[in-house]
Amino acid sequence: MTFAQKLNATIEKKNSLLCVGLDSDVEKIPDRFKKGDKLPIFEFNKYIVDQTKDFVCSYKLNSAFYEAHGHKGLIDLQSSIEYIHMHDIPVILDAKRADIGNTNLGYVQFAYDYLNADAITLHPYLGKEALRPFLDLKDKGNVILCKTSNPGSGELQDVDVTGEPLYAYLAKKIVNEWNTNDNCMMVIGATYPEELKKIREVAPDMFFLVPGIGAQGGDLEKTLLNGLRADKSGLLIASSRGIIFSENPKEEAQKLRDEINRYR
Repeated sequence: MTFAQKLNATIEKKNSLLCVGLDSDVEKIPDRFKKGDKLPIFEFNKYIVDQTKDFVCSYKLNSAFYEAHGHKGLIDLQSSIEYIHMHDIPVILDAKRADIGNTNLGYVQFAYDYLNADAITLHPYLGKEALRPFLDLKDKGNVILCKTSNPGSGELQDVDVTGEPLYAYLAKKIVNEWNTNDNCMMVIGATYPEELKKIREVAPDMFFLVPGIGAQGGDLEKTLLNGLRADKSGLLIASSRGIIFSENPKEEAQKLRDEINRYR
């Protein structure tokens, strides 16, 4: 089963476009998860998954929050992915990889052989040739940065390239040249709804991972209006802090899932 097929199945089953980010900063984890000899990040993630699994189509784990704790953090990361898979929910490893030659092969082995992730975020700056080891994996997802949600994204992504912004040029490259195995997605920030609209016109059938709702101030209504495919799907609306560190993660996840569905 391909990553897109896994997503479509979970979206239909859960009636959800919500992707919860397990950006589990150990400094923000409640003290009750830090007692005893257990792994606190993994215990916290188990709690979040148990609270939110009925309302999500995927989880996204940012590797930085796990790598910061060395080998124990990697055990947290691997264990969390394994636990999520027990509930038949696909996992995106947010690691933003890209390199050349054997270095990329190492990244592939880490993401898929060791962690068993379903997809990974990738930098496009080195070009298609550098991403080939990822693009060749037909059953995995390649979530390529295109127009990111951060305020400074325009420094490079909005630079004019042959009469259009770099992000628009890149989107066409991904759709027309890189997606030969139908395994590419793009990261498009909710903080740039007009840019999202332009990219949807270029990529009418592709999935987009959309960060920026919540703490970053993205407009959910505009995001869905401009980004949904014709089938009212095709977006993974990512939210992390607003859900996982709330007083009631279950309630917040259901609330955001239902709000997304109202606009759908």
